[in-house]
Amino acid sequence: MATTIRTPRLPVSPEFETLFSKVNEYVRDFMDSGDHDNSHDYDHIVRVLSNANMILQQERQHPGPGPVRAYDNDTVFFAALLHDMEDYKYTHPGKQHECVYDILLSHGAPIEFAEKLQVICRDVGFSVERSQPARVYATLRRRPELAIVQDADRLDAIGAIGVARCFAFGGARRPPRPLSDGINHFAEKLLKLEGLMKTCAGKRMAKKRTEFLMHFANQFEKEAMLSFGFDEGHPDLD
Repeated sequence: MATTIRTPRLPVSPEFETLFSKVNEYVRDFMDSGDHDNSHDYDHIVRVLSNANMILQQERQHPGPGPVRAYDNDTVFFAALLHDMEDYKYTHPGKQHECVYDILLSHGAPIEFAEKLQVICRDVGFSVERSQPARVYATLRRRPELAIVQDADRLDAIGAIGVARCFAFGGARRPPRPLSDGINHFAEKLLKLEGLMKTCAGKRMAKKRTEFLMHFANQFEKEAMLSFGFDEGHPDLD
């Protein structure tokens, strides 16, 4: 029995509707092929698309101070759809992942559009911004859509969904990580994301989700506190 491929109903331009449907099917198959755990699966892509749609609508309805940015719907939604196609965490020796540019061209996208999407998707990640901030901010000035996709992706890393994804990712690693590593990851990355939000809507949404993270971490520490100590161990004897 054939599986029905559902295409998210988003305001893409009529000339891009068929392309979006085809690329969505490709991304769905790629993300759910077995190389990705459920912290970075197609459901994550759909949530990022949803976040991007919400941010885009709110930014247009309630623009913040400063010059009003002109966002292109097609660029936002294709970038959100494709943002994890080159995730270094899931590359394997001997397996060549197609780049965003090649995926788009192979499905009939215009060259200029594919080039633009390649640049935006390249600079979405937290680790990229941390290691090459000047390049990322240069891209943000030229391609304001990057701000929406970054915020949309980072929102999915915090709040209740973020907690679930954090522990799912830790559980999928080999060897498995202890639960306390997940809480340590809050301080290492997740609690920093609110301060990296670029859009006014993203900042508002991130504030609430970050508060949930902090409450969860505090509760975890209380419940993990032991009611006893440990005796000193003895060295193993051969």
